Amino acid sequence: MNEQIIWLTGASSGIGEALTKALADRCLHLYISARSRDKLETLAESASNITVLPADITDPESLQQAAEKIHATSGRLDTLIANAGTCEYVDALQLDPDLFRRVHETNFMGMVNTVAAAIPLLQRSRRGYIAGVSSSVTFLAMPRAQAYGSSKAAVTHFLEAMKADLMPVGIDVSVISPGFVRTPLTDVNDFPMPMLISPEQAAGAIIQGLQKRPWQIAFPKRFTFLLSLLGHLPAPLRHRVTSAMSRTREQETVRENHS
Repeated sequence: MNEQIIWLTGASSGIGEALTKALADRCLHLYISARSRDKLETLAESASNITVLPADITDPESLQQAAEKIHATSGRLDTLIANAGTCEYVDALQLDPDLFRRVHETNFMGMVNTVAAAIPLLQRSRRGYIAGVSSSVTFLAMPRAQAYGSSKAAVTHFLEAMKADLMPVGIDVSVISPGFVRTPLTDVNDFPMPMLISPEQAAGAIIQGLQKRPWQIAFPKRFTFLLSLLGHLPAPLRHRVTSAMSRTREQETVRENHS
């Protein structure tokens, strides 16, 4: 990775922040994007090879402007790590269509917008690479994750189809499927998060995967394996399992106190 030019979105917090810190001394040049310029500039102070490119993934024009700056400075892009995203949970008895639109606009269309801006630059690389962050929630339909899970399922499908189309032109594609990671998004979760890992652990798993370029980078290994296994159970049993998962932390505490 030492000679690579990398563009990372969603770099200002969580997994993206940890990746920024871990990648800076592993690549030739690192371009980092997020909406918050201040947070990006603070991160960029840690290394001379980091360039700040504020951008909103729901705004194709801002991404195009960022891509043009990469082209003007570096002339190419070797690796795109499309990490930016959001999460909102659903009340199944009071569905909010606007919530679904927000989540899909950020997670799915944001991925499409980001990849679209990067493709011309990746074609200038000898071996371009797209690594897009989806989620292990795509392995099993989880309660309250109707908006988040469906947006990430769309991301996974999009990336796999792109892999098929881009192979002939020499661009690799990987999907990153994390389990629970301690980030500002998960800090507000009110339900148990088994095998929760730190952003630094997630960044380490991602970087290890990036060097091998497999189709799927899933972690933690044990958690994602179990989730995939549950996803292949017969439907009646699978639905009983996921229904039990719908308990919040408060409900789980009450249950434990009465057991």
